[in-house]
Amino acid sequence: MAGMRILHTGDWHLGRTLLGADLLEHQAAFLDHLVGVVVQRSVDLVVIAGDVYDRAIPPVDAVRMLSTVLERLAAVATVVVTPGNHDSAARLGFGSAVMNERVRILAEPTRVGDPVLVDDPDGQVAVYGIPYLQPDMVRHALAPVPDEPLARSHHAVVGAAMDRIRADLGRRPGARSVVVAHAFVGGAEPSDSEQDIRVGGVDRVAESAFDGVDYVALGHLHGPQRVGGSDRIRYAGSPLAFSFGERNHTKSVTLVDLDASGAVTVELLPTPVPRRLVDVRGTIDAIESGLGAEDADAWVRVAVTDTVHPERMYARVKDHFPHALAITHEPADAPTHSASRTVTATSDPVEVAADFVTFATGAAPSDDELLVLRDAYEAAAATMSDHDRTAH
Repeated sequence: MAGMRILHTGDWHLGRTLLGADLLEHQAAFLDHLVGVVVQRSVDLVVIAGDVYDRAIPPVDAVRMLSTVLERLAAVATVVVTPGNHDSAARLGFGSAVMNERVRILAEPTRVGDPVLVDDPDGQVAVYGIPYLQPDMVRHALAPVPDEPLARSHHAVVGAAMDRIRADLGRRPGARSVVVAHAFVGGAEPSDSEQDIRVGGVDRVAESAFDGVDYVALGHLHGPQRVGGSDRIRYAGSPLAFSFGERNHTKSVTLVDLDASGAVTVELLPTPVPRRLVDVRGTIDAIESGLGAEDADAWVRVAVTDTVHPERMYARVKDHFPHALAITHEPADAPTHSASRTVTATSDPVEVAADFVTFATGAAPSDDELLVLRDAYEAAAATMSDHDRTAH
C-alpha cells in the first residue's frame, strides 16, 4: 500500500450513559472492534479528535479503558490524541511529555505548531493537534501581537492556531500535513447530543481557516460528514448513538489513505450497533396487542397516547419493551391551551393542583378527586397554622 493509512475517530465519550443506560460495556466492544480494524487494515496512524471522555473527571473504569486501548493501539500504530470540550486538557495531557513515542497527546494550545512527525515510504507527514480552544482562555496566549488579544470567538482562536501550523509547515518543504482538531466548523450539521460550545454568540469556525492542509480530522459533531465539497475536511462522528436524535445515523470510523501528493481517499467503516434506537407511539391497548413487537430488543422511547393515564402504565410498557429507556404519557387528544395559567399568591391552590392533574393524566379530576385535593390542602394549611402558632 502506497502512502499513509490513517484511521480517524473521536467523540468516544467514555463514561457516558444513554437516558440512564450504562454504555461502558458497549464502548469496550467498540474499542475491541477498533483495534481489530487497525490491525486488519494495516493502519499506520490513529487520530482521536477529542471528547475521549464524557466529562472532565471521568469514572475510574473509563480511565482504565482508555489506558488499555492506547497501549493496544500503540503496539501496532502511532496514536495522536487531542482533547475536546468534554475532556480536561490538563488531565488528559498529564504525562504527555514522557509517554511512549507511539502515543502522543497534543493538549497544549501554545504548542499547536509543534507536530508529531511520522514517516512513510513517500516521505514525512506532519501531524498537528488543535485541542478544543476556549476563546477566553487562549485569546491572549495565541495572539500574534502581545497585549493585543484575539477577538472573542472560536474562528479567531482556531485561525491563530492554524497560522502557527502553516508557519511551521512552511519550514518543512515536501511534508504532507494532517490537523486533528475539535471545533464546530461552518457548513456541518450538528445533532442534539453535542454540548453547545458557543461563546460570545460566535460558535462556528469557517472552513477557510483550514486552508493549506492536506487532511483535517475533526471532532465534536456526532454525525459522520464531510465539510465543504471534498473529503479533505471531515468529522468522523461518534462511534455510538448518544441520543435518540442520532437514531438514524450510520455510525462509523473513517479510514483515510493519504498518497504521496497529499490527496486523500476515504472509506467509512461501520461500527458495531449494541441496540437500535426506536420511537414507539400508541395506546396501551395497541402496545399490548403487539405494536412495535419487532423492536422488543431495541432501546425504545415510548409515548403512550391514551386520553387518561393508564393504570400501571410503566410496568405494562416494560413487559413488552424490556429495554425501554423513556416512557411518557402524551394524550393524542390533549387539550391545547393558548396560554399557561399564571400562578400568583391569590391563586386557589386546589385549582392549581387540578390543572396539574389535567396536564399529567390528560383528564380533568372528577368531583371525588377534587374533594380529595381540597381535603389535602385544608389539612396541610391547618398543619402550617399550628406550626406558626407554636413558633410564636
